[in-house]
Amino acid sequence: MLGRFRHGYVAPAVLLVAGLLYAPFLWTAYLSFTRYDGLEPAQWIGGHNFAKLLEDPALLTSIRNTLIWVAGTMVLPVGLGLLVAVLSYDIRGGAWFRVPFLLPYALSGAGLAMVWSPILSHDGIANRLLGVDTAFLQEEPVNTVAMLLVWTWQQLGVNMLLFVVGLQSIPKAPIEAARLDGAGSWALFRFVIWPLMRPLTAVVVGLALVASLKTFDIVWVLTQGGPGRNSETLAVTMYKETFVASDYGYGSAVAVMLTVVTGLASYLYLKRQVAR
Repeated sequence: MLGRFRHGYVAPAVLLVAGLLYAPFLWTAYLSFTRYDGLEPAQWIGGHNFAKLLEDPALLTSIRNTLIWVAGTMVLPVGLGLLVAVLSYDIRGGAWFRVPFLLPYALSGAGLAMVWSPILSHDGIANRLLGVDTAFLQEEPVNTVAMLLVWTWQQLGVNMLLFVVGLQSIPKAPIEAARLDGAGSWALFRFVIWPLMRPLTAVVVGLALVASLKTFDIVWVLTQGGPGRNSETLAVTMYKETFVASDYGYGSAVAVMLTVVTGLASYLYLKRQVAR
């Protein structure tokens, strides 16, 4: 009897998800084919906004910067998170060693950017400590790299925590057997720990991939995509075109492209992981 009505039980939740997620996306997709300033009625213009995307030099800069964020996220927050997790695992006081890395994750990206803004400014603390005269937030591509380091400071902790959970779930028997066979630290990690952590690593890398593609708050607070437009990411371009320039049609086209890129990257990555 219950099985007969099982679809009715989940229908309210499905409708809620559809209303909150899919309906806004479909509306955005529709606006991407229109000229709309938020005041006058939307005018259908077909694929003009997408053609404009292909000719916009600022978009190429946004794509380049977004790719830098993606590559940097794989190397820094994920790589360093794994390193800290391995070094602090199974040692006395390891939990306290991990606490400082977790604290920045409690801050929002905007709050974190407010903390780092005076540090990275031209007359800020970073230049004084390093004894250099570098405009960390004005020079291209130094500004993107500097913001990526701020992103690393925030995201390292959560990646480390996920890897620690993965390490704790590894059976003790293979590790003890490898030690009895004389495996050193590197061989133990490479041939035993790392293969057993591969499923969790796929999840961590996938989450980091999606997060890096949607990077917005840190970039917006620190540089607003400037100077000019040389530090914009796709998310910042979408925001500026939509809410600053009030070109909702073009901004929606950027949003659709960002959604497609994020979905395609996630699909290809997960497909590869499943195949492996």
